[in-house]
Amino acid sequence: MAGTAPPRIRFRVACADRHAHLFAVTLQVDAPVANQVLSLPAWIPGSYLVREFAKNLQGLRARQGRRSVSLKQLDKATWQVECVAGKPLELSYEVCAYDNSVRTAWLDAERGFFNGTSLCLRVEGQTHEPHALEVLAPTAAKGEPRWHCATALEPVSVDKQGFGRYLAAGYDELADSPVEMGAFWSAEFDVCGVPHRFVVAGAPASFDGDRLIADTRAICEEEMRFWHGAKVGKRGGPKPPHDRYVFMLNAVDDGYGGLEHRHSTALICARRDLPRHGSTRQAEGYTTLLGLISHEYFHTWNVKRLRPAEFAGYDYARENYTELLWFFEGFTSYYDDLLLRRAGCIDDASYLRLVNKTINQVQQTPGRLVQSVAQASFDAWVKYYRQDEQTPNSTVSYYTKGALVALCLDLTLRAEGKGTLDDVMRHLWKTSGNGGPVSEQDIADALQAVGGRSFAPELARWVHGTGELPLAELLRLHGVAVLDDPAQRAQELGLRVAEANGSVQVKVVLRGGAAEKAGFAANDEWLGIELAATRSQPAQAWRIAKLDDLALYLGPQKKMTALVARDRRLIRLPLQLPSGTGTWRLVAHDAGKLGHWLGAPAKH
Repeated sequence: MAGTAPPRIRFRVACADRHAHLFAVTLQVDAPVANQVLSLPAWIPGSYLVREFAKNLQGLRARQGRRSVSLKQLDKATWQVECVAGKPLELSYEVCAYDNSVRTAWLDAERGFFNGTSLCLRVEGQTHEPHALEVLAPTAAKGEPRWHCATALEPVSVDKQGFGRYLAAGYDELADSPVEMGAFWSAEFDVCGVPHRFVVAGAPASFDGDRLIADTRAICEEEMRFWHGAKVGKRGGPKPPHDRYVFMLNAVDDGYGGLEHRHSTALICARRDLPRHGSTRQAEGYTTLLGLISHEYFHTWNVKRLRPAEFAGYDYARENYTELLWFFEGFTSYYDDLLLRRAGCIDDASYLRLVNKTINQVQQTPGRLVQSVAQASFDAWVKYYRQDEQTPNSTVSYYTKGALVALCLDLTLRAEGKGTLDDVMRHLWKTSGNGGPVSEQDIADALQAVGGRSFAPELARWVHGTGELPLAELLRLHGVAVLDDPAQRAQELGLRVAEANGSVQVKVVLRGGAAEKAGFAANDEWLGIELAATRSQPAQAWRIAKLDDLALYLGPQKKMTALVARDRRLIRLPLQLPSGTGTWRLVAHDAGKLGHWLGAPAKH
């Protein structure tokens, strides 16, 4: 900031009352227009749901000099200040921060976190101006550990704990740079010449930070090389698109998720999934965490720089629609685990188990035959983020099916011998100007440029159609056998249930399944079964506490009467176990072919 004027839009954020979960925000606008309009975003990019952040804002006041000025609320998240032009304007307000997720804001005695979209009003007409953010350290109680502050914003004047003034080029960068505060664990490391930092809140004493950093570095280096080649960051080699990066992980009792940002990511995981000192076996939960880290870091390129043409500029007040989430989220979901394998964080068998899980998830979703993955992308605002009892029957995840579309395209390209999906991604990166807005036509053009032919038929069937994907055939071509496994009882019946305290609660009844044919409905409580008399057994009735009880009481019988409580009424439903239901099991049968796909990345 030396030798330059301070930004004309300045925020100051303080912890007003940690027990009341209140942030205090002051906004200075040096050069307002007459009747300046301000607004708070209704959603945060990367999470496609209108969340109405303004519901948490309270006590908005405005002053010019010593004079209070009136405010007029124009809609749910927009205010007009009855001020004069050109005279510095100060606004103050509080934000209730009680959402312990990656999307909004949180504050208590142990930790603080916020996204700019939750705390920072937009000064309409001046969003492209530089914005300053000052974060104040809370007053520490006696014996309380000292808090630190972490963010990817450019520091201007900060203390050793990270509190102080930061700079954003405009509102978009401010909104895209979350802030973590607390007595967190922290480590710094280098990736291809780029400084990285990892902070973890809520870690237990068993947490093995060295292992987390080693694995994260391996993932980041693999992804850097994926996009820019082996010489990335070296003298004379290509430069990464970012000059800093911060991982912010909140470890909680039970939770999972992440939200990507241009120079950082906010993550949440269960404490039991963190790596532990003295543990030599990699737990499944830790593999899932590494996949999340891989996923969000891949977004540094695919969605934060390469992005849908519709997202060239955000409208924070309302939904921003695109049909391309199958590419930006789905393809990222394909590469997150594949790059774990290439980075050496998992082996071939572990990778195939992850692919297997994704395939079975999609196959057990009847909505895949109802809604295309392009439609699912467009409808994310009203379907994916607002799931209910009918969601699996009416929609499909653009994450999971999008990943399988990527898998099919990659294996098709490899089988035809002209290139790989890796080449397609890098082609898009270069032709978009090293990361820029792209359309579906750009994706189709990149596929044709790499593959030597049009992939319009595949895109029409796999992306815009609802038919089955040719997964089994393509996997066999690349050294993977597809076997049948018996379905678990819930899958066999077409149910999703919760089993707790000796009760079977029906959560979802899947379309076309045996349970739907019998008349089950979501929210039923399945109490027991009745069996008709046979030559060797009298009629019987049994109470069940879990679905596995059926194997005990049914024996070889396939027919039963289910005893169900619905809205306090007891009803009987005739139920017959289906035959021929099963799930996929992937097994490597040709190590050479498999290694060509999963081993070293394609040449640049």
